[in-house]
Amino acid sequence: MDSLTVSQVGQNFTFVLTDIESKQRFGFCRLSSGAQTCYCILSYLPWFEVFYKLLNIVADYTIKGQESQWQEFLVSLHTLPIPEPGVPVHLGVHSFFTVPDARELPSIPENRNLTEYFVAVDVNNMLHLYASMLYERRILICCSKLSTLTACVHGSTAMLFPMHWQHVYIPVLPPHLLDYCCAPMPYLIGVHSSLMEKVRGLALDDVVVLNVDTNTLETPYDDLQSLPNDVVSSLKSRLRKVSTTTGDGVARAFLRSQAALFGSYRDALHIQPVSELHTINIKDAYKENDIPEPVM
Repeated sequence: MDSLTVSQVGQNFTFVLTDIESKQRFGFCRLSSGAQTCYCILSYLPWFEVFYKLLNIVADYTIKGQESQWQEFLVSLHTLPIPEPGVPVHLGVHSFFTVPDARELPSIPENRNLTEYFVAVDVNNMLHLYASMLYERRILICCSKLSTLTACVHGSTAMLFPMHWQHVYIPVLPPHLLDYCCAPMPYLIGVHSSLMEKVRGLALDDVVVLNVDTNTLETPYDDLQSLPNDVVSSLKSRLRKVSTTTGDGVARAFLRSQAALFGSYRDALHIQPVSELHTINIKDAYKENDIPEPVM
């Protein structure tokens, strides 16, 4: 890159590589204004704030021409054993971080993804997108800023806790993979606004589209209306309270709705006593193998 024309202002974003076993590896990136390349750290650890902070440190070293410092910094980071959640980690004199706990609910403003998502998308569209994700639709999120785009994709999936999005998951779609938008299975894909004209030229059927720039949502479904009214109204009320815009109030509101929707799942199950089930399985085994049952 040409350091003379590169601004110190940068934006952070994330892409995701998914292997054959559906294990996700995150590419944490920092792109400076005017730069021809960007910094990237690959990790299986979804530590967004930690890696964004580390990338900013590397960029600062580079801008100051401190090559030996950033090389030493990266070596120490790479050789560091994975610490326990909540443990403070020191890498040099001025760089340190605390390992996040994946079991904790994301909070505002500490969680950048949730913060950007909540600021960029209004409550009504947030609820519609949430309902579409519960129904496992094909969902596109578009935005002109990479950092906001990937933050909204990650932030929306965080609202499914303790569940996870199990389908195609691409926070930022490269131009040469636009055909993925025609995939017949459920997906959640982030598309830069500059590519949306090409995407709309594809054969898209029944796709939910959230435009973050205009804060508008297009959907052919009535997913939100099909959810229980009391759950939706309660969730909407909690999200619109000022007290929920800081701390873990937003994530906790969605978690309460999950409990209300799925907490009584046992009522829908017909549980057969273990002893009876064991007896039936033994009898079936004798019948399948044409073996006379023993006389007790």
